[in-house]
Amino acid sequence: MFLSISYICLLTSDSLRALRLWSEQTGCEIFGPVSMGVCLSARIKAVSTCSTGGNSNGVSREANDLSSSSSNSKFSSISIPRSEDEILQSSNLKSFSFSELKLATRNFRPDSLLGEGGFGSVFKGWIDEHSFSAAKPGSGMVVAVKRLNVDGHQGHKEWLAEVNFLGQLRHPHLVKLIGYCFEDEHRLLVYEFLPRGSLENHLFKRGLYFQPLSWSLRLKIALGAAKGLAFLHNDENKVIYRDFKTSNILLDTNYNAKLSDFGLAKDGPTGDKSHVSTRVMGTYGYAAPEYLATGHLSAKSDLYSFGVVLLEMLSGRRAIDKNRPPGEQNLVEWAKPFLANKRKTYRLLDTRIERNYSMESAFRVAILASRCLSAEPKFRPSMDEIVTTLNDLQDSKGTGATGNRRSRSCKQNTEKGNAHKEITAYPRPSASPLFT
Repeated sequence: MFLSISYICLLTSDSLRALRLWSEQTGCEIFGPVSMGVCLSARIKAVSTCSTGGNSNGVSREANDLSSSSSNSKFSSISIPRSEDEILQSSNLKSFSFSELKLATRNFRPDSLLGEGGFGSVFKGWIDEHSFSAAKPGSGMVVAVKRLNVDGHQGHKEWLAEVNFLGQLRHPHLVKLIGYCFEDEHRLLVYEFLPRGSLENHLFKRGLYFQPLSWSLRLKIALGAAKGLAFLHNDENKVIYRDFKTSNILLDTNYNAKLSDFGLAKDGPTGDKSHVSTRVMGTYGYAAPEYLATGHLSAKSDLYSFGVVLLEMLSGRRAIDKNRPPGEQNLVEWAKPFLANKRKTYRLLDTRIERNYSMESAFRVAILASRCLSAEPKFRPSMDEIVTTLNDLQDSKGTGATGNRRSRSCKQNTEKGNAHKEITAYPRPSASPLFT
């Protein structure tokens, strides 16, 4: 597709910027010599990688893809992609200089490192809580500073998407983005610091710091994450998160869940459309089957991912774990026979869960997970339904005499089994990103 020079001259500067962004996203050339005028869509392929070592803190992703300038109708009265300048100028965030963030993190010293991922590294820093200027270590407000690796265009798109969405959206169950740095080749993001790290670590890591989560805490975290997703999905926002997983659920001091890492977030369909078509992105084990097969993305895709996370919280198993025996490596496939059978639900349960819950409560969560994992998206519940169900379970504390009798029996069997079993640390997740 090409536009003539005479037509281009009639366009406004905003329209030209939008067309250039559209050209970059689609691969269609709009300025240049005449050619066949055919726009070839990129072929979707999935690449499997395995990450090892390091510390996961909820901001890790080895490689992904994002069209950061996607149509954002709720933030703009026009339906063309927002330019980079428009996103940065309307973000309501503080613009930090690189020197300020060097000072705040003690020049990104290794002992300030909180975690690493495909995006880059995350460092602990300190800023004044009023002026947001750099502060001395141990004083002011603690923040997490994510620094982009300076070696890829894709990372900049994710960085810009974080500014775009978290610069506009505020909710108790979304991580708060305080500001950014966009200076020369430097791309950084400054977040509130969440001291308990990711849900992934609490479910799968071993050590004195990561004690097993009780049933009540698991319900609280699931409810908080559900509220965050429900906020994104509501009629006003219509945002598809697209990368819901345990490493992207961060916890504050009181175990309140907050969704982080919006690099893959995308505006949902508008009007009477049921989905948006996009390249397949996300993490193996969490992505909905219809999205993998067709590239059709909807809020129901997030529902499937939520079901996988519920299974991980129930079982203490990873969505994909190559260290388990054949037949148990894919959590959804392994768990399905137990989900709809009340007598078999206990086989799903993490033996490390504190035994103060009823089997009825566990079964209701298993049924909820099963509904989220339905092969037919239309049969999956809405996030509002999920919030209501989890809220009811939390109000009832998920306890009961019947469950306690079962729990004592299960606990005795577990203790006997663990007497002959050495507890070892889980490896980092073997989940692989999908990208083109």
